[in-house]
Amino acid sequence: MKLLNLLLKDITPKIEYYSRFSPSPMSIKQFLDFGRENACEKTAYMFLRKELAVRLSNTMREVTLLPGNLLSQPSVQLVQSWYSQSFEELLEYENRSPEDPRTLNDFLDILIQIRNRHNDVVPTMAQGVIEYKEKFGFDPFISSNVQYFLDRFYTSRISFRMLINQHTLLFGDGMNPAPPKHIGGIDPNCNVVEVVRDAYETAKMLCEQYYTRAPELQIKEFNSKKPNKPIQVVYVPSHLFHMLFELFKNSMRATVELHENSRGGLPPVNALVTLGKEDLSIKISDQGGGVPLRKIDRLFNYMYSTAPTPKLNSSQTAAPLAGFGYGLPISRLYARYFQGDLNLYSMEGVGTHAVIYLKALSSESFERLPVFNKSAWRHYQLGPEADDWSNPSSDPCDASTFKVNT
Repeated sequence: MKLLNLLLKDITPKIEYYSRFSPSPMSIKQFLDFGRENACEKTAYMFLRKELAVRLSNTMREVTLLPGNLLSQPSVQLVQSWYSQSFEELLEYENRSPEDPRTLNDFLDILIQIRNRHNDVVPTMAQGVIEYKEKFGFDPFISSNVQYFLDRFYTSRISFRMLINQHTLLFGDGMNPAPPKHIGGIDPNCNVVEVVRDAYETAKMLCEQYYTRAPELQIKEFNSKKPNKPIQVVYVPSHLFHMLFELFKNSMRATVELHENSRGGLPPVNALVTLGKEDLSIKISDQGGGVPLRKIDRLFNYMYSTAPTPKLNSSQTAAPLAGFGYGLPISRLYARYFQGDLNLYSMEGVGTHAVIYLKALSSESFERLPVFNKSAWRHYQLGPEADDWSNPSSDPCDASTFKVNT
């Protein structure tokens, strides 16, 4: 804690300075055009050395608005120390000239170090939330603030990694090259059905490890722009894979557990991929019994997770985020990051439909980024308001008491 306070004292003026700037959202088309036509490492360096500092500082300022009891948890302090160290390292390039070849090489190396340092941010922050809940229990107002913060915090992290990955893939030494025809991490001709199948096969392998069997996949494709042609989109395949893998994993688990004693085979999981003028939509449907309506929102709530204490062992073979209950909320953030969304529609007793919405046009797929400003600050200061809708009473009202005697 003393080390963290010391670090923050030294860089606090710079954090306050850079947090006055708003992040500059980029579209997938802008990422693509820069990487494809005029990828200049010096230009990228000049942009990133400030933009990364702005995004980090906005996040760091917002972290301080969390409840003190949450900030005092060891895992949260560890995450803060990572952000402070990364911000301090970026400050070293404030005035370094891109004309010096060593500057560009050093910057590339430091970006890789920062990315690696932040690899475990999601599970470590999840650990901090669990530490807080174990000590202080569940509070609806605190939960609302934590939900608001983590959505913004994890979105910022997604954007941070997107910028770093693009830079390292475009200008790196080829140790981890991008797939052929990709521009950094972006596929200009991403075949959506292929990603669907890839995510399904990975989830199927995991399901068979746990349950020894898995439901089959049935895919339908409807391209209204180019009928009978495969649906392709300009997108980040790794983001799409992350979302689909989570949905398939949930659908398979629900299907196998509901039908474990049935004599017949497992009902299939269905995928429908459609492309319109504005939206690319992917619907994953199962017959896993569904979820009651009152529980749908909880599936996206970080504080409702009943997960055991997570194990941050990188050698584990379990599914990503298994046991945290963070899979769905993080997947929704990936969808929303480029102006899409992820929604669940469930019919209890039957099954669930999960729909991913993405922008069909890369020029409309702008980053959706959190901004630290007065509106954000105000959100943490306001107390819980009384509900202005009626709540059902546990005891029915006795209407006879209001009977008028004639």
